[in-house]
Order: sequence, then C-alpha cells, then structure tokens
Amino acid sequence: MPELPEVETVTRGLTPVMEGFVVDHVVQRRPNLRFPFPENFVGRMAGRRINQLTRRAKYILGYLDDGQVLLVHLGMSGRMTIFDDPAVGVPAPAKHDHVDFVMQGGAVVRFTDPRRFGVITLIAADEVATHKMLAGIGPEPLGNSFNAAVLAAGIARRASPIKTVLLDQRLVAGLGNIYVCEALFRSGIAPDRLAKDLKQDEIERLYREIRLVLEDAIAAGGSSLKDHRQANGELGYFQHSFRVYGREGESCTADGCESDVGRIVQAGRSTFFCPTCQK
Repeated sequence: MPELPEVETVTRGLTPVMEGFVVDHVVQRRPNLRFPFPENFVGRMAGRRINQLTRRAKYILGYLDDGQVLLVHLGMSGRMTIFDDPAVGVPAPAKHDHVDFVMQGGAVVRFTDPRRFGVITLIAADEVATHKMLAGIGPEPLGNSFNAAVLAAGIARRASPIKTVLLDQRLVAGLGNIYVCEALFRSGIAPDRLAKDLKQDEIERLYREIRLVLEDAIAAGGSSLKDHRQANGELGYFQHSFRVYGREGESCTADGCESDVGRIVQAGRSTFFCPTCQK
C-alpha cells in the first residue's frame, strides 16, 4: 500500500495541473471503488475550481471553491496519471481506468485501480478534522507539530513493540511498514523493543531518522514495489536504497557488520531488521 512518500510524490505531481484549475468534467466508469461514489459525483465536480491540493496522512485532499473537499485514497493499487501532451493525446481507457478528471487547463488526470481498494469521495471542508476517515490521525511527521518530545509522550507507557506502535496512525500520520522498518534500522533500535523502554537518546535518534528516511524517499519519488508510479508515469526509485526492507537473508549494509537481514512477523506484517545492528 502506498505510504506517505508515495502519496506526497503523487500530490506534488498533480499540483501543477490541478491546483488553481477548474474541472471541466469528470468521466466516471463504474459506480464504486471501495465505497460507492457520492451521489451525483460527476455533476458536483463539474465547473469546480480546485483552490488547494494537499496531503493529510495517506490521503490527497483537493479543496474546491464551493466548500467541498475531494478526498482520494490510493488504496493498495491506485495510481493517478497525468496526460497533458496534445501531441500524444489521451489513451483509450483500459479495464481498470475508472475515473478521468478533465481539467480546463488541458490536462487529464486518470485514476487507475486494479484492486479497487481506493477511495474517491467528497466531504465538507469543515468536516476534514472530524470525518471518519481523518479523525484522530496524529501529527504529520514532517510538520512542525511533530518532534522528539511529541514522540516521547506518544510512546510513554506503551507496552507494545515499537514497530507496531509506530504504525498507529493516532501517534503519527502516514507511516507504514516500509519506512518504519527503515527508520528503526537507521536508528539501531530492535523492532521488538517495548516502546515504553526506549531511552531519551534513542527517541531523539528515532525521530530524526523518521524524518530523514521520509525526506530521502520523497526525493527519490517514493518506492515502486508493485503498483506505485509517480503522477507523470515514472517509477519511484527509493526501493533501490532499502537497507533492510525486503532483504531477508541478504547481507547487512552497515559497514563491518557480518550479519544477514532477518524477518519476523508483527501484527500480521513482515518486519525486516538486522539482529546485530539493532538492539
């Protein structure tokens, strides 16, 4: 499933062709994705200007000029692709091309989702903080409201492994399995350590590495494992920089370490780690 860097990359790619532009019309090719589309979705989108396009956790939010907000979640296999070259045109829709946003600026943004776990809906702007999909989400890890003190307060008294605690979206927004594994490796913290047992210097190191690994991943366009592509159709490249994720049985990348990367299962998810470097 796309995590914060992938969704941030897509949002940044869409901004130049959607933010500030009017939606000429929408082509909707099926009645539902994970949930049914809103009633009269096509009519409610036509003629609306997208004043702002932003990201919250793993959601893309488009603030419309009439007080509605277009909410998009990519699910497990969703992607949004821009077609804005008149010389190339827009290809005929394939089986899993479910929605086209045709912008008055000339671009067509196509939502493709083979598994149909994605979400496209409309909510009221004054419900963004309280809507069931967004309520209770923690601070953005790259924002000013997240720091080592906030992380320390969030994990205090949490008698669960730090890996599973970091996946709790109430603690911090947008983190997923890939980047939690990578941040814990960079921090030298074993994934099965109880969160409440981390020392202050470890928490500060973990906070820094969470930010750094997310920034590195965004700069690389995210990680393309199965379905993720950037909005321009290109793959992300951060998967080539994985230090532990998906590398079970391979040599640890740390200088001087002779261990192989291990894997355990936590809360139904694979956790990759170095048994020597992470304590």
